[in-house]
Amino acid sequence: MIITISGKPGSGKTTVGRLVAEQLGYKQYDIGILRREMARKRGMTIEEYNTLGETDSSTDTEADDYQAELGRTEDNFVIQGRTSFHFIPNSLKVFLDVDTRVGAERIWGDLKNDPESRNQKKHDSIESLMKSTQERIDSDNMRYAKYYDGLNIFDRSQYDLWLNTTETSAEKVVETIVNAAKNHKT
Repeated sequence: MIITISGKPGSGKTTVGRLVAEQLGYKQYDIGILRREMARKRGMTIEEYNTLGETDSSTDTEADDYQAELGRTEDNFVIQGRTSFHFIPNSLKVFLDVDTRVGAERIWGDLKNDPESRNQKKHDSIESLMKSTQERIDSDNMRYAKYYDGLNIFDRSQYDLWLNTTETSAEKVVETIVNAAKNHKT
């Protein structure tokens, strides 16, 4: 069983993915962390890296080829990535939605606790972070549509589960995903 978790920034993908993997005894992969590291190696923030990706497909294809290979060669893992469901079609496909402000508040908290891990530009307010998050979503959407034949990660019909995490605890979201995994046939 492979579980792919996509979602909006700040929706809890990393936390939920880690907890689902722990409960099921699976490996966990995180494409967001991989892409942040790729950006760091080029001396860029994730925002700068995404902007580069609007004209240079290699910023996406390296990570996407990696996850597609995982889907072909491994089993029993959880992977967080906005396009993971697309590159690993034989998976339980989960999307985590969140209110934009709540997502930004969660990211703001992460930035205060560990600013280097997110590799993002500095923000002086939640509003600035919300604007940047929307710009990131817009850049992602443009790149995916351009490089992957119109792919829209916000098309609900592509997912087995669409969960709103705005007012739902990570533990409840994990419980829902684990229960769905137990009943899912790929």
